[in-house]
Amino acid sequence: MNRVVDRLIAFILLVVTVACVWRAWLVLGDAVVVWRGVSSFAGDPATLRLAGLPMAALACLIGALLFWAGMLPGRPGHAAGAPLFGRAAEVQDTGRPGLRKVFLVLPLVVVAALAVDRFGPGRKHDGGEVASQPSEPKPNEPQPNEPKPGEPKAQDVANTPPAPEPVTPPAAPPPAPTAPPPEAANPPAAPVPPPAAPTPPEVAVIPPPTVAPLPPAPPPLPTEPEGHRDAVVWLAVAPDGHSIMSASTDHTIKLWDIAGKHLIRTLGVHKDMARTALFMPDGVSALTAGDDGEIVQRKLSDGAVLHVFSSGGNGGVNKLAISPDGKRAVTGHETGNVIVWDLEKGAVLHVMSGHDWSVSAVAVSPDGTRAISGSIDGTLKLWDVDSGKQLRSWHGHEQGTYGAVFTADGHHLITGSGDYTIKLWDLDSGREVRRFEGHEGTVYTLALSADGKRLVSGSLDGTARLWDMDTGTQIAMFDSRTGPIYAVAFAADGTVLTGGYDRTIRDWPATGGDGVVLFAGAPG
Repeated sequence: MNRVVDRLIAFILLVVTVACVWRAWLVLGDAVVVWRGVSSFAGDPATLRLAGLPMAALACLIGALLFWAGMLPGRPGHAAGAPLFGRAAEVQDTGRPGLRKVFLVLPLVVVAALAVDRFGPGRKHDGGEVASQPSEPKPNEPQPNEPKPGEPKAQDVANTPPAPEPVTPPAAPPPAPTAPPPEAANPPAAPVPPPAAPTPPEVAVIPPPTVAPLPPAPPPLPTEPEGHRDAVVWLAVAPDGHSIMSASTDHTIKLWDIAGKHLIRTLGVHKDMARTALFMPDGVSALTAGDDGEIVQRKLSDGAVLHVFSSGGNGGVNKLAISPDGKRAVTGHETGNVIVWDLEKGAVLHVMSGHDWSVSAVAVSPDGTRAISGSIDGTLKLWDVDSGKQLRSWHGHEQGTYGAVFTADGHHLITGSGDYTIKLWDLDSGREVRRFEGHEGTVYTLALSADGKRLVSGSLDGTARLWDMDTGTQIAMFDSRTGPIYAVAFAADGTVLTGGYDRTIRDWPATGGDGVVLFAGAPG
């Protein structure tokens, strides 16, 4: 795949090279005229353009040859500091990043320069130069000094409708004519006709504005000093249903009491953003992971660290899953590797490579024998946990795979994706069984109810949706109206829990409707 991308970049650079040569040929005519008309042409614009265009063409040609020959390799990986994956996932190259980036930016710079040279101010369409004249601003056109409306961070939103045009008030009517003076002693022989009343100027009829009024802004969210200071990207409900554990891009792991609606404690802090936090089956500890590349086992009672597993050169831990018996853990990493850990011995059992892109989803089957991993290129791989062998690989989505959940029978898998779809797979055949459609943004997280009959999904479109597993139909939609939802879970009573961009943890009724802020975020 990387080879195909490099060939495509080489082709683009070659096209830009041809464009530079063609433009240089056109400019040559201007330069000849200048050279004949003046004795010195060192600083003439046409001469300067003629000198720069071949240099740009040569640079683009060199870049095309390097990419075509595969001499600028680079493994895309998760960009440091990026909290999410999705359509806008940032990737960086680790082969020859400096030189590769130069030649990736070069065609954009050259095309921009060609556009300015061809159509910029002071240019005729035939390549000659004209004097630029200031133009008067057009009515209703924004001026350069007017501020532009801001856009919410990391949200998929529609553009704000334009404000209605101002209605020009009708011109005031002219003053009434003054009364004629009293009749003179000797009136004129013939009566003088009164002056005709002046015709009022025509007033343009301006139709009323047709822009619909903006909906009322949602009420401000409550805040709590002990809440998360950045997006909530993971939620897990304790086996007894009494507490929730959350992970955030503010690096912290927090433990909350559901019934009392208060923070029990900040369980731990990672050196970089936290990604996953799971309750261990023993009920007394938790396993957390993050971009610092560490998997940490902590006591729930006081947050004390029991063991730290380091992924080393495998990079940050994007996702984490635990086997039902608590003996194995599976992690997905930004380098594309999947690691199986022996939690009892505190050691690595297998390092499984095969993904070309960063791993964005992992899950372990209910019997603990198999694991699934999904990548940001849409690829899915099924692994044998004990041997580390790959059992199946297929391209499941057109965009990245996010969220992966096994069904109770262990033979079916549910995945969400950057192509906005949710798919149910038969793992024995690799066949797609059912598709759940309705989201308008990347489906980032999934959770299955305890009875396996309902599925909840969270999306970057700012909504969570509840689905019927038997039919694939949508049961309810929960709209946060405050940005992407990154984490979902089912509470013990069947309600839906969500966490997201607004730093809050909310509780939504299973039948649909408005949710309540269960735990507020810290003040912004």
